[in-house]
Amino acid sequence: MSTYIYQHADWPAFTWNDVSVAPRLAAVSRRQGRLLGRMESLGFELRSEAMLTTLTEDVLTSSEIEGEKLDKDQVRSSIARRLGMDIGALTKADRNVEGVVEMMLDATQNFAAPLTQDRLFAWHAALFPTGRSGMRRIIVGAFRDDGDGPMQVVSGPIGRERLHYEAPQAGRLEQEMHAFLGWFEGSVPADLVLKSALAHLWFVTIHPFEDGNGRIARAIADMMLARSESSPQRFYSMSAQIRNERDAYYDMLEMTQKGELDITSWLTWFLDCLDRAFEGAEHTLASVLAKARFWERIRGVLINERQHAVLNRLLDGFVGKLNTSKWAKLTRVSTDTALRDINDLVEKGILRKDAGGGRSTSYSLVSEGVPAKQSF
Repeated sequence: MSTYIYQHADWPAFTWNDVSVAPRLAAVSRRQGRLLGRMESLGFELRSEAMLTTLTEDVLTSSEIEGEKLDKDQVRSSIARRLGMDIGALTKADRNVEGVVEMMLDATQNFAAPLTQDRLFAWHAALFPTGRSGMRRIIVGAFRDDGDGPMQVVSGPIGRERLHYEAPQAGRLEQEMHAFLGWFEGSVPADLVLKSALAHLWFVTIHPFEDGNGRIARAIADMMLARSESSPQRFYSMSAQIRNERDAYYDMLEMTQKGELDITSWLTWFLDCLDRAFEGAEHTLASVLAKARFWERIRGVLINERQHAVLNRLLDGFVGKLNTSKWAKLTRVSTDTALRDINDLVEKGILRKDAGGGRSTSYSLVSEGVPAKQSF
């Protein structure tokens, strides 16, 4: 009896139940088309802002799924610089952030370019610029070997680990990846949204690298979704939705990889998750429009570069409460200068004092309906 899906004699001849999959695929395709149409109706600046927000979320959450927290400002600045977007002062990004951004943008912006073994090696090398995963040295820019034993996905404390999955032996990788890449770039007619789901599962099941397989699998899925839209513009994040459903994601992968070649359950879960990602895009659009309305509302108000930068941080989802010490840290000025900047915005009707006072005084943006005092 086979333990894992790749051990079946017919691997990788996947099958599924069209009665379950087809209605979901049709619904997702319609929603995908409506979202793209709605975004195309926006002006260039709003589309660019929505795309920057989405790509930032995609990079952050794909890493977060694997337990790695990246700095949001670094990610946003790296993406903006690479796409030639003007977002004011840019935050210097470290090489780990730059590598993840480089991989994701190559997958989505150059979606039409063939996916090759060398390209995958370059992505992997970008993910691990130091040649290490944490403290551990790993094989980078090449397929894994079995020098330290079989590739296993485990959880739990040492001595009480739980084995979730054991990948194909390293000796099979060249053959497995040749078959995968041939299928990925093949000309056999297939719905590209469905192909995205298949590619994600197939690649992560092969698990060709010592680390980073999940992030690369999600980049591959995004690449195929971009092909399905014939557009490099990204307005929804599958990775963000997977992060929100991380436990279900891992449970579904494990169940599928330990099951038969009928992958109906995986496909229906993936399509339903993608549908929920489109819902997330609606929130992104609402945030972008709110930001645009804010800047329109205070057009004509004189503010300095520091104030502009912090207001953007607030609009992008500032974590915690804004006070003088946080302002001073963000803008690298003294607390006295920070207080002058804040009081100026309060006087102009852009910020308001929250409840409390003294050392605990914090500030929030004034609600949308209140006009700011204009300066001429």
